[in-house]
Amino acid sequence: MSAGNAARGAGEAAASGRSAGEGASSGTGGGKPKVLVKEKIGDSGVALLREHFDVDLGIDWSDEELAQRIGAYEGILIRSATKMTAQLIEAAERLKVIGRAGVGVDNVDVPAATARGIIVVNAPESNVITAAEHTIALLLALARNIPQAHASLTSGRWERSKFSGIEVYEKTLGIIGFGRIGQLVAHRAKGFGMKVLAFDPFVSAERYRELGVEKAGSAEEVYAAADFITIHLPKTPETIDFIDADAFSKMRDGVRVLNVARGGLIDEAALKDALDSGKLAGAAIDVFPSEPVTESPLFAYPNVVVTPHLGASTAEATDRAGYQSAEQVIAALTGGVVSTAVNIPSVGAEDMEVLAPFLPLATKLGKLAMGLAEGSSVERIEAAFMGRIAEFDTRMLTLAVVCGALQGRSEQEVNLVNAPSIAQQRGIVVASRSISEAQDLHDLIRVSVQVGAERVTVAGTGLGPARTPHLVEVYGHRFTVELEPFVTVFRYADVPGMIGRVGTIFGADGINISSAAVGRTPDGRQGATDGGLAVMVVTTDAPVPEEVLEKIVASEGFIDGRSATLT
Repeated sequence: MSAGNAARGAGEAAASGRSAGEGASSGTGGGKPKVLVKEKIGDSGVALLREHFDVDLGIDWSDEELAQRIGAYEGILIRSATKMTAQLIEAAERLKVIGRAGVGVDNVDVPAATARGIIVVNAPESNVITAAEHTIALLLALARNIPQAHASLTSGRWERSKFSGIEVYEKTLGIIGFGRIGQLVAHRAKGFGMKVLAFDPFVSAERYRELGVEKAGSAEEVYAAADFITIHLPKTPETIDFIDADAFSKMRDGVRVLNVARGGLIDEAALKDALDSGKLAGAAIDVFPSEPVTESPLFAYPNVVVTPHLGASTAEATDRAGYQSAEQVIAALTGGVVSTAVNIPSVGAEDMEVLAPFLPLATKLGKLAMGLAEGSSVERIEAAFMGRIAEFDTRMLTLAVVCGALQGRSEQEVNLVNAPSIAQQRGIVVASRSISEAQDLHDLIRVSVQVGAERVTVAGTGLGPARTPHLVEVYGHRFTVELEPFVTVFRYADVPGMIGRVGTIFGADGINISSAAVGRTPDGRQGATDGGLAVMVVTTDAPVPEEVLEKIVASEGFIDGRSATLT
């Protein structure tokens, strides 16, 4: 089986849960495939690999030696130090799978691997327990001044009264970001008798109820109620400095704040100011905007607890990461089910020939529908495939819709393989259907997001030889506009001058409009959800700032305006 075929087989298995085939290449000369373990992992992972393959340990190899020898291996398992660049991947003539013993794959050129038909796998669940436990450890250390008391006593001072702390019992823990780690933190905090209030608009209300956690409608609601606040968001352009000076101003006096997620989610300058003013009773920080770091103004504060990015650092997590990634490498090389691939899984070659051009459209529609959805609790994501594409295996397109909808909204990177499990963790129902007719189009994808009682629906198609993604429907109104990286949708009273008003305000704020279209409801067609309002879609070459949207929506006749980034 070629590398490309191995990737397709494993991808199909990952999407469907079926076996990927009868086996992969057995390497040169008909012997066992060769696998290189380039960085130190747990012994259990190495032992598991050796049950199936000829395994070499290259822990002490230099970059030059790795480049010279990598061509002999069908699989490689790394951690974070090895950089799998496009050049190194090109030299890996036989490579079929790259295993990353950890969560991220920032050190792997995934597009280069995908182009070569190489599967890239990781161990996304390996550190969630460890990260949750470290959060609780820091919370207790912060409440009881444990590090400070230890340092005082070991330096020869008995200062018992100085380090009196507080109980966490019946205190309110606010959680910003309620994915897998946030939910584990909530479960453990409830064991201490804490009240838990969480905010994450991309988790269903049912999931909150199952966990016995109160659902907040906004981050501000958490700020106003919590005695402790912990943040568990992914790091994206939208979440950098998520907790800033404005957020601190809305918190209760004497609050304690923790970050065991990603450096940069908390504005460090604003954090310092909040400590100086006495607004914060303390902070616990495990991650920093730039690492490693050994000097920071925060280190001087007696009420700040810091650790050097230990959230994933336990023997169990390291062993689990090695073992889980080894399992995935074995699956990729033996025709098993690859469940943590981070590059595109595949369906049948004939179906993929037709469907592949529609993958970007499906992803963009998922992002747009989620971006337009209002409320604090997403319940359901639906995808309908209409026309010619309905005759094919549309599982990949469904995965692309869900992936687009959840990207940047989970603490772990969302891909076409793990998107369904992330949705399931958050209690979001995913449904799809195929319909043979597509009204007046050859192919149509319609995506709906259910948020409480509200339902947001968008639809699109691919036009031209390259099937360039175009938006053709929002809120039941029809358009034909290319889906460019930045899309803004307005709803407003259908009176003259509204388009000009948007253009004037955009121009005054230096925002260049790429295209604009006003929607209509086709004659005799039901489904418009805006009560007769007009709908305008505007694409721009840069994001539209929230304050510009607010300025337009505040003007007479406008009902709402929302922007979505589709990159």
